[in-house]
Amino acid sequence: MSIVILQLPDVKRKSEIRPKACPNCHGETFQRWGRVTKAVKDNRHRTVVVYRYRCCHCKCTFRHYPTGVDRATQTQRMRKLAALFWVLGLSLRGVCSVLGAFGISLSHMSVWRDIQEQAELQAKRRQWQNVRVLGLDGAYPLGWGEKQPVLVAVDMGNGQPVEIGYVDEKDPQAVKRFLQPLVQRLGVGVIVTDDHPVLRNVIDQLDVEHQSCQFHLRRRVGLSLHRLHKQLPEKWLWVVDETTRLIDELPIDGGRQLFDLWKQITVPRRRPDQSLSPVDELRLLLIRLSDNWHRYRVFDWQPEVPWTNNITEQVIGKMKMRSRTVRGFKSWQGMWAALLLTGIGPTF
Repeated sequence: MSIVILQLPDVKRKSEIRPKACPNCHGETFQRWGRVTKAVKDNRHRTVVVYRYRCCHCKCTFRHYPTGVDRATQTQRMRKLAALFWVLGLSLRGVCSVLGAFGISLSHMSVWRDIQEQAELQAKRRQWQNVRVLGLDGAYPLGWGEKQPVLVAVDMGNGQPVEIGYVDEKDPQAVKRFLQPLVQRLGVGVIVTDDHPVLRNVIDQLDVEHQSCQFHLRRRVGLSLHRLHKQLPEKWLWVVDETTRLIDELPIDGGRQLFDLWKQITVPRRRPDQSLSPVDELRLLLIRLSDNWHRYRVFDWQPEVPWTNNITEQVIGKMKMRSRTVRGFKSWQGMWAALLLTGIGPTF
């Protein structure tokens, strides 16, 4: 039987240590300047003791809160627990009902603010973490009445979302503005995506290696070859079979072999107003595969690079499931916080 352990912040009823520095001048000498009893919303404590100190250097007074308590009425433990309940599937009002059983009265907007706070904390923790391999893919959750374009970046090492941008993956300039700071700040060396042409072109401009998802490649090429097999003259069917073999085996010199196949297919020059024939489509497919062959084999010489983008797809899958249950987001900040926490899951 599996056991789930939730690590929640500890909450003390009163502070056991003196402050180390003045928040105003960073002085280290203080006088105790009184105490107050603060009412808090917590499952164990209803009140805590807050001491007030006066700095001997700048004469400013300040409060020194116990562990797990700050200026908010809710303790840090309750704020994290409220966000955690929402991530696990409860609605905002459902979280209020559950916490109400412990004698903690919250409004649904308080829970929503707790969710946004936890998302911002997670974003700050991951802001400067090194990410060697980055997964990238687009999603379209429901927000303010219609589907909104979102670009999701995921750390392929631990499967956690790094950043979520309000970006349409079909807009190359917007994608570059979103992706370039991430690559520079996180030290990204490899980006894993599907075979989207816009993402491919932007990654080339950023001077990082690009691993194209093998699942998307084989599905797209497989469908094209299956269709062309029914339309091509019989004398070119062997080329389709050879291309299928190369896609399955991914040899090192596959790009050169595909280029040799392309050279063997000779067709008369077509007029500009003519549509592509099946043979023309086959030649175009071969040359595109040959030119991009290096993108399909990065995982072969870099073991930490996955050969598919499934990790990113799984994170986006969690986001899609949660976005359906909330019946649409009302603002971008709310969507960003909700998608980020949902992608992280109950491990934050």
